Amino acid sequence: MQSPQGSVVALSSASATILSVGMLFLGYWGIMDPPPWTWSDVVVVVFALVGFVSLGLVPFIATSPVVEERQAKVGAARRSFALGVFALGMAIGIAVCTNGIPRPSAAPAAPVAPAGAVRR
Repeated sequence: MQSPQGSVVALSSASATILSVGMLFLGYWGIMDPPPWTWSDVVVVVFALVGFVSLGLVPFIATSPVVEERQAKVGAARRSFALGVFALGMAIGIAVCTNGIPRPSAAPAAPVAPAGAVRR
């Protein structure tokens, strides 16, 4: 079955847009925060990476060369797009829902004696 005119372009641009929104979310969410990470942080990052990979592959799947036009891979590109949107949605949902869970505090720093202090 032939895909509608412009569906490859639409899939490619939609996947690039959602990919950039996901990267914006990860930057705002704080993937660069120092450890300790919680289990929910790891789950969010795994879902986000699965979403990024599947969304990044959409243009390559949709535009891969085929022998016959009947074998167009737009269906596979649509499934990859749906998986990417679902995974990024899960990452954002988990991050929002677990944001209220208290994180373990970092170990307190040892007190530093002032310079010139005499030890007893």
